[in-house]
Amino acid sequence: MAAVLERSFMEICGFERETLHKFRDVTVTLPGVSALPGGVKFPDSAGAFHYEESGKLLSVTSNRFIHWCTSGDRVQLVEQSLDTNLLNNAVRLQLSHCSVLPGGVHVHETLNSVVILVSTNQSVHRLVLPHPTRMYRSELVTELHMQSIFTDVGKLSLQDPAHSVLIPSSVGNTGSPSTSSAWLSQSGEAHYALASPAGGIMVVSLPPHDTQGSVSVVELKRSSMMQRLSGWMPSSIRGEQSPADLALSLAVRELEEDSFIFALCQDHKLRMWSFREQSCLLEADMLDYMPSCRGLKRLSGQGHRLRLSSSPSGLCLCVYLAVPQRGQFTVLQLAATDNSRYSLDHVSSLFTTQETLVDFSLTPTDIWAVWVDDSNTTVVKYINFAHNTAGQWNQVFVQPPPEEEVHIGVDQDPRETYLDVLFSPLHFTASAIVKALQIYRRGSERIIDPSWDSLKKEVTVAVESELQSSVTEFEFSQEEYRQLQVEFWSKFYACCLQYQEVQSLPLGLTVSQNTGLVLLLKKGFVSFLLPCFAVDHLYLSYDEYLFSEEETPITDDQDLGRDLLQLVQCLRLVSDAVSGEMAYEMEKALEHLQSPERAAELILEDMLSNDNDNVIEDVQNKLQDIRNPTAAMMVLLREMDLETDSDVGGEGPLRPGLNLRLSLSQLLGSSSAVSVVCQAVCHMTMTRTLFCRDLLILQKLYLRFGDNVFLGGGAQMLQLQQDLIPRSSNLLSSYYLLKRISQSMASSVPIDIIDANLQHLTVLELSDTPAFSTNRSVMSPQTVVELFYQTGARKLIMSQIYSQQQGNSQLHWSHMISNVVVLLAQLLWPSNPGFQFPECLMANCQYTQLQEYVRLIGPWCQVNIGSCRFMLGQCYLANGEGQKALQCFQEAATEVEKEEFLMKLTGTEEEEAASTPRLQYYNKVLRLLEDVGLPELVIQLASLAITEAVSDVNSQAALWTRIFKHHLDLGHNSEAYEALTQNPDSSMQLDCLRQLVVVLCERSQLQDLVQFSYVNLHDEVVSIIESRARGLDLLAHNYYELLYAFHINRHNYRKSGTVMFEFGMRLGREVRTLLGLQKQVNCYLAALNCLRLIRPEYAWIVQPAPGAVYERPGASPKRNSDGDFSSEPVKRQVDILELKDLEKEYILSRSRLTLAQHHPPSAAIAGGASSEETVALLVQTGLFDSALSVCQTFKLNLTSVFEGLTFKCIKLQFGGEESQNEAWSWLAVNQLSSVVNTKESSATDEAWQLLSSYLDRYPSANGQHHRCVINKLLSHGVPLPDWLVKSYKEVDAASLLRLYLNFDLLDAAAELVLEYVDALLGRGHQYFGIERPLSATSSSVWLPYTSIDQLLHTLNETQTNSSIYNKVRDKLDDYHKLVEQTTKRRLVTR
Repeated sequence: MAAVLERSFMEICGFERETLHKFRDVTVTLPGVSALPGGVKFPDSAGAFHYEESGKLLSVTSNRFIHWCTSGDRVQLVEQSLDTNLLNNAVRLQLSHCSVLPGGVHVHETLNSVVILVSTNQSVHRLVLPHPTRMYRSELVTELHMQSIFTDVGKLSLQDPAHSVLIPSSVGNTGSPSTSSAWLSQSGEAHYALASPAGGIMVVSLPPHDTQGSVSVVELKRSSMMQRLSGWMPSSIRGEQSPADLALSLAVRELEEDSFIFALCQDHKLRMWSFREQSCLLEADMLDYMPSCRGLKRLSGQGHRLRLSSSPSGLCLCVYLAVPQRGQFTVLQLAATDNSRYSLDHVSSLFTTQETLVDFSLTPTDIWAVWVDDSNTTVVKYINFAHNTAGQWNQVFVQPPPEEEVHIGVDQDPRETYLDVLFSPLHFTASAIVKALQIYRRGSERIIDPSWDSLKKEVTVAVESELQSSVTEFEFSQEEYRQLQVEFWSKFYACCLQYQEVQSLPLGLTVSQNTGLVLLLKKGFVSFLLPCFAVDHLYLSYDEYLFSEEETPITDDQDLGRDLLQLVQCLRLVSDAVSGEMAYEMEKALEHLQSPERAAELILEDMLSNDNDNVIEDVQNKLQDIRNPTAAMMVLLREMDLETDSDVGGEGPLRPGLNLRLSLSQLLGSSSAVSVVCQAVCHMTMTRTLFCRDLLILQKLYLRFGDNVFLGGGAQMLQLQQDLIPRSSNLLSSYYLLKRISQSMASSVPIDIIDANLQHLTVLELSDTPAFSTNRSVMSPQTVVELFYQTGARKLIMSQIYSQQQGNSQLHWSHMISNVVVLLAQLLWPSNPGFQFPECLMANCQYTQLQEYVRLIGPWCQVNIGSCRFMLGQCYLANGEGQKALQCFQEAATEVEKEEFLMKLTGTEEEEAASTPRLQYYNKVLRLLEDVGLPELVIQLASLAITEAVSDVNSQAALWTRIFKHHLDLGHNSEAYEALTQNPDSSMQLDCLRQLVVVLCERSQLQDLVQFSYVNLHDEVVSIIESRARGLDLLAHNYYELLYAFHINRHNYRKSGTVMFEFGMRLGREVRTLLGLQKQVNCYLAALNCLRLIRPEYAWIVQPAPGAVYERPGASPKRNSDGDFSSEPVKRQVDILELKDLEKEYILSRSRLTLAQHHPPSAAIAGGASSEETVALLVQTGLFDSALSVCQTFKLNLTSVFEGLTFKCIKLQFGGEESQNEAWSWLAVNQLSSVVNTKESSATDEAWQLLSSYLDRYPSANGQHHRCVINKLLSHGVPLPDWLVKSYKEVDAASLLRLYLNFDLLDAAAELVLEYVDALLGRGHQYFGIERPLSATSSSVWLPYTSIDQLLHTLNETQTNSSIYNKVRDKLDDYHKLVEQTTKRRLVTR
C-alpha cells in the first residue's frame, strides 16, 4: 500500500456533471414583514451538518450529511450521502423580505427528528423533519436509491407560529441583528441567540414543536440585571447599549443543564453568558493573547470569528482575530473553578499572513481554515494546535482553476480540443457552462435541465453559428478558418471560466467529528479533501515547504530521505523548465505509442538550447549533493509502482457476516462517492504522469552529465541505463494510460446493442460474472473508470478492505478513501494479473474505449496479452470487422493456458476431459462467431482448430460437422461434401449426409446432389433418400425423381425402374388427383424405359405386396397401445414384375388418366380402381376405345362395353337435342369408322355406326356381342336395326329366334323361321351364313326345333296369329318333305 502522508490533503470537486440539483422552491411569507430601509446585505455563507452515526458502518446515516448555502433571503439545503443516492434531496427556502444572518442556519438531531433552525434579520424559523432511521423499518438499507428527509418538506405549513416567528423591533432601532446562533435544548425548545445591533444579545425561544406554548424573548445585557419577559418586551424599558459590545460571532454550548452563549465582540473581548442564570459569567480580552498589539485596542474588530469544539479534556474555543496584515488563531480551553466560576486556559496561538479569512473549523486537535488571497485564489490549510511547536501549517492542494488558455497542437482541431477541455470530468460544472451559454447566446433561449450530450451539441451549435454569422467572405484559407475557430471558441471558453470562478468561490469549511470527512463548501458545489499520498505530496508541495522538509515517510533512512528530497527538488526545477510545447510533445509521443525515452531526450535538448535561467546549472549543482541517486530513484519507482501479486477482491481469511456484506454493498456507492473516488484516481495519475515524465528527463540529464554528477561511477550509470530508465518509461506509460481512461467518457448504448452484447456474453458463459453486472445507479455520462468502479470494482474493493473486520468498525474517512483509491488504481493497473476493467468495458458495450485501452498498452505491457487480443476481437466483432476479429482471436489462442481471464473463459466449457484448453477456447469463439452470424469466419477458425485436434477424434468430428454446416448454409456444396467425407465419426457423417440431401433438395440443387461420388456412402445416400421419399408428401417433395436420377446417373436401370414404379404405385394410392394420375403415367413410362434398356432376362423388378412396411434407417422403435414394443412385422411375400406386367399397369394408368381428363370428378376414384372398375368408369364416361383397350390387355369380357354403348345409342335414339349435343364430346374421343358419309349424319347415327364398327372389329364366338346388344335393345323395347339383325342372322339365327321368343316378338320370330327354312331350302342361304343349302351331297343341316315348337305352340294359342301359324306350319311341312326326299337319295347312293 502506498504511503499516506497525514500532513497534506488534496481537494477533489464533488460536483455532479450531468445536471444541476433539482431544487424544490418553498416560499415563506410572514404577515407584516416588509423589506427594511437601508437594505442591509449579509455575505453569502455555507455550512454542513454530519449525522451522529455517519461514521457507523451498519447505520442508515453512514457517510450522510446535510450542507447548505445562504444568499440574501434564500437558503439552499441539500442532503447528501456517499453510500446511496438520495431522492428529493434539495430544497430552496425563500424567506420573503428577510436576509439570512451569518451563522443563521443550524441543524440538530434528535431521536426521531432532524430540526433545522434558521435566523434572519426579521424572523426565526424551525423545520422539523423525520429522522432517516424513522423513514426505514429495516436497519439495513440495500436500495440504490432512498428518500431524503426533505421529501415531504412541502407538506409543512412553514407560515404557522410553530414554525416561523417575527423578531420584535425596538423603539428607535431600525437596525437588524448582525450575527446569530441557535440551539435545541434537551427539552426540545428552540433558542435563537441574535446579536443586537446596539450591543447585547437577544434570545428568542420557541416551545417544543409538539406542545402548545408562547414565544419568549430574553435580552442579555452587560449589567448583572436582566429582565425576563413573557411575550414581547416593551421598548420603553430597554436601556441603551454601547456599540463596543456588539457581538461579531456567537457560539452556544450546553453544559451541565445550562446553555452557555459565547460572544466575540467588537471590542476584541470574549464574553460568556449563562442562559439559565441570565448573567455574564466570563469576560476576557483577546488582545491579551496577541503579541505586539499596541494600537489595536483603538481599532474595532470586524472580521473576528469564534468556534467551539468538545474534547476529552473539556470545551475548546478558538478565536480568530482579524488584524490588518496578519491574523491570529488563539485556542483556549474553558476551565471551571469553585462557586461556578469559569476561566480560560491558553492552549496555543497560531499565526497566519493570509488577508481574508472565509471560514474555519475547529476539531479537538486541528484547526482547518480557508482564505481568499489578493488574487482571489482559494487557500486551505490546517494545523495540529496541540503538537505543533514550529507553527507550521500543513498544505491542502486546492483544485486549480482551469487553464486560462487552451494549448492547441498543429495537428488538433480547435473545436474538438475546446470541447474536450470544457466537457472533461475535471474542469467545469454543468451550471457554469449553462450560464455561459445563455450569456453567449444573449439569453435568446432558456436551457431546461439539459443532458450532458445535448449541452455539448448546444454549445457547438451556438459557437459555430456565431462564427458563421460573423463571416463576410465566401472563401478563405484553411488557416484563416482555423484562426477564426480559435477566436470564437476562446471567447466562449473565457465566458465559462468566469462563471466557473464564481461557482468555485469558497463559502465555508466543515470537518466531521465522527469520520474526519472534510468538506470545502463553495458557491456552486461541494469539494472533498482527501489525504495526499507521499509521492504526490513531495511533488506538489510549495517550495518553502519542500525545502523545510526534514523527513519523508517513504523511507526511514535519513541519508536516503535527504537524497530523496534533493532529487524531488531537482524534479521540481525540471518541471518548471518544461515548456508547454514540449509537454505537448511528450503527450503526443505517449498518445501515438512512440518511445517516451526519445521524447524525453527531445525535451532535454530543448531545455539545454533555451536555458536562459541557468536551470540546468542549478539542477547540476543539486545533483552533486545527492550521494546515492540510483537508490533514491529506486525508492521513488517502487513507491509509484502499483503492481501487486495479490488478487484484489479475493476472499480474505474471514468472510464478513451477512449484515456487513449488505452494508458493504452500499458503502461509497452513491454518484457523489463514485465521482470523488474516480476523480481522486484521475488526479493521482495526472500528478504521477508528470512526476514520471520529469524523472525520465532527469535520468536522461544524468546520462548526459555522466561522471560529473555520479559519485558511484560506471556501475550506477549502467544500472540507470539498463534498469531505471526502462522502469521509469514503463511507469510513465502506465500512468498515462490510467490518466487517459480516467478522463475518457463512457458512451450511452442503445438497448438493442446491450441485448445483443448480453447474448454474446451468454454464449461465452460470462454473463453471470460480477464484473459484468450492468446496473447503473449514477446518471450518465460518466467516465469509464466511474462505470467500472460502480458496476464491479467497488464491491471487490470493499470486500478486500473489510474481509477481516467486524461490523462495528468505525468509518474513518482518510484511511478508507486512501485504501479505496489505491485498490481501484491497482485494479486498473495494466501490469497486474486482474483483468476486470477490460471485462467491464466489454460487458457495458464500451467498444471504442476498449479499443483505445488495448491500443495504448499494446507495445509495452506484457501482461494479459492474449486477453487483450480477445477483447480487441470482441470490439472488431461489434464494429462489423470480422476478419480483424478473427485475427485477434487466433493471436489470443497461444495464451489460453497462461492467463486467468482466458482460463476462466475455457473453464466453464462442458467438454470431455480429454479436450485441451485451446480446443475449448476455439469452441467458445466458434459459438460466438456463429451467434454474430459470420459463417465464413467460423469455417476459417474451425479449419485452424482441426490442426490442434489431431489426436482428439470427437473434437475433429465436431469441427468437421461445423465446417460442413456453414459451407452448406453458404451454398458451398462441393466444400460441404468434402467436409462431410472428412468427418471421422460415422454417426455425425450420416447426420451431415442426411442434412446435405434435405437442403439440396429444398434448394432444388439436384445436379450437385446426384453428381457427388459418395465413396463408401452409396448405400447410405440411397437409404436416406428412400427414407425421405417414403416419409414425406409426394407432391411437395421430389425425392423419388432424385433417387431415379441418382440411379440413372450410375446406370443402375433396374433400381431406377423400381423407384419409379414404387412412385407410381404410391401416387395411385395417395394422390387421387389429375396431377397424380399424370405423374403416375410418367412414372410407369419411365419404369418401362428403364427395363427396356437392360437385357430381357434381367428386365424385372420386385413389387412389395400390399401392406408392406418400409423400415426407415434411424426410425425409433414403435410401441403398441399398452406401451410395449410391438413385435417384428411379418415378412410378406413379394411379387416379381416383368416387362409385360409393367406394360399392363401403364395401360391401365393411362386409361385412368384419360378418364380423369374427360371427367375430372372421377379422378378421385379412378386412381385406385381395378381394371374391371376402370372399364366400367370408362364405359360410363363414353371412352369406349380405352375401355376396349383395357379389356383386351387384361383379357376381360367385352360384354359390358357393348352393353354400355348400346345403352347410349338407346338414349340418343329417344333423347332430345341436348343429349345429341352432349354425345358429340364422347363420340369425338372414340375412333369412328373411316368411311366418309356424303350426307350429314346425326349423333345417333354416329353412335350406331360406332356400335356397328365395334361388332365388326371385335368378333366373338357364337355372336355373343351381337346377342348382348340385341338383348339390351329388346329389353328397352327398341326395334332392332336391320343391319344388326342381318349381321346376327349370319352368325347365329337360332339365338336370334330365341331372343325374339324371349321378348314375345312372334311375328318377327315367325318371319325369321320362314326365312331360315327358305335359306335351308336354297333361297337366300347366304344371308344366314349357310354355305350350302339342303341337298343329297351337302353336309347335314338342322333347325332349332325346340324354339320353333315354342313358336308354333304360342301361335296356335292365339286366334289372331292363326294365319302366321299356318304359314309356318306349311313351310315346315315343305321342308320336311324335302328332307325326307334327300335322305332317301343319300341312302340310295350309299
